[in-house]
Amino acid sequence: MHFSLISPRPGGEHQAAHQMLQGPYREHQWLWRLFPAEPGAPRDFLFKRSEVGGLPRYHVVSARPPLQEGLAWQIQTKPYAPQLQAGDVLEFELCANPVVTRKVNGRHARHDVVMDAKRQLMAERGLATWSSVPVDERPGHHEVVAQACSRWLVGQGERGGFEVLPEQLSVEGYQQHVVKNGKLKFTTVEFHGALVVTDVQRFVTTLHRGLGHAKAFGCGLMLVRRPV
Repeated sequence: MHFSLISPRPGGEHQAAHQMLQGPYREHQWLWRLFPAEPGAPRDFLFKRSEVGGLPRYHVVSARPPLQEGLAWQIQTKPYAPQLQAGDVLEFELCANPVVTRKVNGRHARHDVVMDAKRQLMAERGLATWSSVPVDERPGHHEVVAQACSRWLVGQGERGGFEVLPEQLSVEGYQQHVVKNGKLKFTTVEFHGALVVTDVQRFVTTLHRGLGHAKAFGCGLMLVRRPV
């Protein structure tokens, strides 16, 4: 596996920023060009976008090293083989698409965990709308986001070889995205915190394959580092 940092090349910042103003779908297409493959080949990379000084940069984990493309970007790549042991404590960053699968009318479908939590609360009270929940019984939006998304991440950890340290977990940046002329919608949440490695093999698989869905749009890559 390979770990890459893709950032604007000095002198190419304006061009790089302009390229990334066209939305998540264009961003997704641009990154695919760095990993050319036969039509229909599975995606073999994960990425996480961040901004430094108002400029985009990308951390990428991939089975193949990315190809240099254009003059606006520089790519730094190194082998990715984390040396870990059970019990290791790591700090992490994660942009994820937290969803839950529910069976509705005989069909399974994915639902945003925050909206699902609100629906469950309404169902418990026999109400049809969120605004119908009495104000003194209605949790704030940030509280619903934090609780629902934290539960989702804890569940991911049980399957992915890690345990989240709840007292250090931060859940922020809940955002809904619409791409491809409204035909595709997904939600992202930013997690920051610390975790304990419980199963090395499973956790390495998590680092390589990512967590959750919407990976083509920058979700699922967990960046980890040892505490300073």
